[in-house]
Amino acid sequence: MDALILVGSMMVLLLIGFPVAFAVGLSAFIGAWWIDLPLEAVVIQITNGVNKFSLLTIPFFILAGAIMAEGGIARRLVNFAYIFVGFIRGGLSLVNIVASTFFGAISGSSVADTASIGSVMIPQMEEKGYPRDFAAAVTASGSVQAVLTPPSHNSVIYSLATGGVVTISSLFVAGIFPGLLLGLCLMVMCLGFARKRGYPRGERIPFQQALKIFFDAFWGLFTVVIILGGILSGIFTASESAAIACLWAFFVTMFIYRDFKWNQLHILLFRTIKTVTIVMVLIAFASGFGAVMTFMQLPQLITEFFTSVSDNKYVILMCINVLLLVIGTLMDMAPIILILTPVLLPVTNALGVDPVHFGMIVMINLGIGLITPPVGSVLFVASAVGKQKIEQVVKAMLPFYCLLFVVLMMITYIPAISLWLPRMMGVM
Repeated sequence: MDALILVGSMMVLLLIGFPVAFAVGLSAFIGAWWIDLPLEAVVIQITNGVNKFSLLTIPFFILAGAIMAEGGIARRLVNFAYIFVGFIRGGLSLVNIVASTFFGAISGSSVADTASIGSVMIPQMEEKGYPRDFAAAVTASGSVQAVLTPPSHNSVIYSLATGGVVTISSLFVAGIFPGLLLGLCLMVMCLGFARKRGYPRGERIPFQQALKIFFDAFWGLFTVVIILGGILSGIFTASESAAIACLWAFFVTMFIYRDFKWNQLHILLFRTIKTVTIVMVLIAFASGFGAVMTFMQLPQLITEFFTSVSDNKYVILMCINVLLLVIGTLMDMAPIILILTPVLLPVTNALGVDPVHFGMIVMINLGIGLITPPVGSVLFVASAVGKQKIEQVVKAMLPFYCLLFVVLMMITYIPAISLWLPRMMGVM
């Protein structure tokens, strides 16, 4: 009954139009009232939820990604990716994916990736004879890499949701191989489509021009070196790397590329503050919600439920995948991570699943949710940028959904994909 009151009240509030953050917060108070938990205790948990130094990582990475997105880095990354794969049959679709790989490693956001890369690539692909809905589908699918590869904002949120059990640096390193695997699989599929549908080849770029493109893109790409190199070398923490990446992004955009006007800077800062505020309010209220769940002993009850369904580790992981896939189509990624991680982590711990590995399972599941109706935010952005109806984009996405499910199964049942690199680097 306790769980019904807590979860039921949240669902009712969502259905009547409450913002997710406030629905989570208000349902936490309703649940606390139901079990006679002092409301002051919930307020203390809400306050403690955002009183963490590691949370500085989020606003800095969001601002760094926003600055680079507005500063012309997307166009330069597309040109850089063209050097390597643009001359292959269907090369523009491969350029789209490779550029998304690079941009995701700078922005950490699938939405920013889709908007920035899509605005450059979708018109180019259409001009060369690619269907516009296919171009939008490639862009949306490729952007899922951003939730896996560093500096994924959602990896930071997952680290917080585990109570610090999993470090941000271990998640960043763990996401590199899964992200690259996803990109590689998408490229193989696009090559198949290109051969079957007769998509055109591009032209090889002369060496001198390629060298010029490389140096032009180098300044933006160096952001990745700052983020990963600094963390892995131990020079600075994830939070410090985010701050330094932010300063570097500002320097490159305003003084080297100079595509962004100074009089627009305050607008960019306002949008970033608005985004960060939404995220922080959600984290705060989710902390209170999680505390009420703990008092109700919901994590233990959920663990008992899953272990009663089956004693087979692989069957339970499949059940968890189905749960995350379904919920991921109905809610945004951050609230799901904050609400379900404290519930599901005890289950996977009981199965002997490493928390870092489980983090990658969560990321790829919910990343698929971002491009799946009815609430897939990335899907809507791809549709808007591509100027296509949602139905057309979803139809073009069907083969990509199948491929993403295959990648999900690989990440779920082959732990080494996620764990080999962080263990080798000694970050876990």
